[in-house]
Amino acid sequence: MAARLAARGHRVLYVETVGLRLPGLNALDAGRILARVKRGVAPIARVQDNVWTLSPLTIPFGHRSPAIAAVNGMQLRTRIKGWMSAIEVKSPMVWTYHPYMLDAVKSIDASRLIYHCADNLAAIPGVDPESFKIAERELLERADITFTTSRYLQSRCEAVAGSRSHYFGNVADVGHFGKARIAGNIPPELAAIPRPRLGYVGALSDFKIDFDLLARIADDQPDWHLVLIGEERAGQSDDGLRKLAKRRNVHLLGWRCYDDLPRYLSGLDVALLPQLINDYTRAMFPMKFFEYLAAGLPVVSTPLDAIRDFGPICSTAPDSRSFVDAIRKQLSDRPPPLRLDDAILVENSWDARLDKMLENINSAHMSGRAKRNNVQS
Repeated sequence: MAARLAARGHRVLYVETVGLRLPGLNALDAGRILARVKRGVAPIARVQDNVWTLSPLTIPFGHRSPAIAAVNGMQLRTRIKGWMSAIEVKSPMVWTYHPYMLDAVKSIDASRLIYHCADNLAAIPGVDPESFKIAERELLERADITFTTSRYLQSRCEAVAGSRSHYFGNVADVGHFGKARIAGNIPPELAAIPRPRLGYVGALSDFKIDFDLLARIADDQPDWHLVLIGEERAGQSDDGLRKLAKRRNVHLLGWRCYDDLPRYLSGLDVALLPQLINDYTRAMFPMKFFEYLAAGLPVVSTPLDAIRDFGPICSTAPDSRSFVDAIRKQLSDRPPPLRLDDAILVENSWDARLDKMLENINSAHMSGRAKRNNVQS
């Protein structure tokens, strides 16, 4: 979204995460804190035309302590205002994905405050749900407009924001992932894995992914090969992924850069969404759903609420037996992929989504100005 706003002439300051999860007392989190400190003392950097990045230097536990939150907000606010002054930004549009930015932008003369509610962040392990809900309610009350990415989130936000809340599911860079349709572009490490290859791309998080489901599939079909591409979530305690990795037909390839993902998708036979069904996933719209479709792959998923509207182009299965049956059907009778110019993919691309969001933002802005003018007159 930031890159596309920049391409349209907007100057964008992209503020990296201020940290949501409480850090644990372990070497992994200690290393992450050290890396955050190093980035936090670095100056704001221009990374491409019209895009700058700022990595906040925040004190942990700020979400539970008003005093620490005030210090974090002050330092972030000072750096944002410094950037605004340096490039002569007078009245910016503030677009935030979580409520912990609110303290930092309260004193900024923003033309519009936008809340893009993309996940049920309060359900992430390690996040303090009570402080998050209080902060989110304040943001919903203040925001000029709110965008949500699932029906669940829309219902929750609409209860506070009313008609200022709008539902827009997640979308994909259709052109980028459409490159997976180019033949002969498979990475050698993937080509060495026997077919059929069933793949998942994304964070390997124990609160998102049903590792037990994948294990049952691998055991039930030893000639099928499961390919998992992504990082293991930091700080997770479940050992399901470790156990899964011991199977000979399960291949953990680790993190791969975004630019290379189409090459990996081009070597898969079926794409998987093996999500757990819980408070977090009930509110999510998996961005990889449209990425898979753009890559030309058939999709088999657990019954996520967000993709029920797309039943004809996605197989859903609630348990391992039906999941295996759905995969087998896709392997034996693979449907033709959606054309890249199919309305479903065109309407669910980033550019089309940004067009609709900006239309809503401008409409809300004009409506607000009209109301103020009526009051003044």
